[in-house]
Amino acid sequence: MMRDWIELTKPRILQLNLIAAFGGYWLASRWMVNWTELWWVLLGTVFTMASSCVMNNVWDWKLDQRMIRTKDRPLAAGRLNRRLAWIYALVLGVCGEWILFAKVNVLCGWLGLLGMFVYMIVYTMWLKRTSTWSTSIGGISGAMPPIIGYCAYTNEVDAGAVLLFALLFLWQPAHFWSLAIRRVEEYRAAGFPLLPVEKGVRRTKLQMIPYVVLLLPTVIMIYMYGYAGLIFLAVSMAAGLVWAWHTARGTSSANTEKWARTNFLISVNYLMVVFVMMIVDTAGRPF
Repeated sequence: MMRDWIELTKPRILQLNLIAAFGGYWLASRWMVNWTELWWVLLGTVFTMASSCVMNNVWDWKLDQRMIRTKDRPLAAGRLNRRLAWIYALVLGVCGEWILFAKVNVLCGWLGLLGMFVYMIVYTMWLKRTSTWSTSIGGISGAMPPIIGYCAYTNEVDAGAVLLFALLFLWQPAHFWSLAIRRVEEYRAAGFPLLPVEKGVRRTKLQMIPYVVLLLPTVIMIYMYGYAGLIFLAVSMAAGLVWAWHTARGTSSANTEKWARTNFLISVNYLMVVFVMMIVDTAGRPF
């Protein structure tokens, strides 16, 4: 039972975005870390994100039953009560926002609310069911964790926050579409008007390319603005070029299933590499 309640929060998504929030804080603090503040921002961020993920499960339970990938989720399979899950989401959200407003700063509280609103209302309840733009616009919520981490230290939205937003915003569509291409018939059966469902797999492959390519100048600007060092630049650019090359190859790939699976794995590792290097090679580090 406890495992099902944890599964509702989508732990893998939480893990990736906690790394992003940590990286955002580290980038802003440049190794001058207030560990208590960092603890509160990570806790507040994970609670607000978990609330949004639980609400996503509550809202999508019928659609989840139509897909092999999601039909065994706790609500879709009927293992948990939907009303209790809704209360669970509400409690997580209230706790997360209280922490961000009271223990971090007001700006982070509003950023958390913005992320929740976009994910729960704009993405889950509206665009996911009506438009191919759901993935792109929904990326706004996924880009909030590193900004919250960054603004926890700076208490302002400056160039660093904008670049972190761009990094996560541009990363998400190609990452998600790699999965959607593999599951296109399941999404079609479930009634989700995703890009590969509505416009086709080839169009989706082509549309992934500019998102991945635009990550390269974003990384360069993080270095040029003095937020991270040369090691960060070299490793992140190498990883970005590998991902861009593989994404571009998708248009001529004979085995779409294999290509999409590999591209998805590259995307996950790309994000991990970039944020780890951002933490390790933050400008102003004491060594």
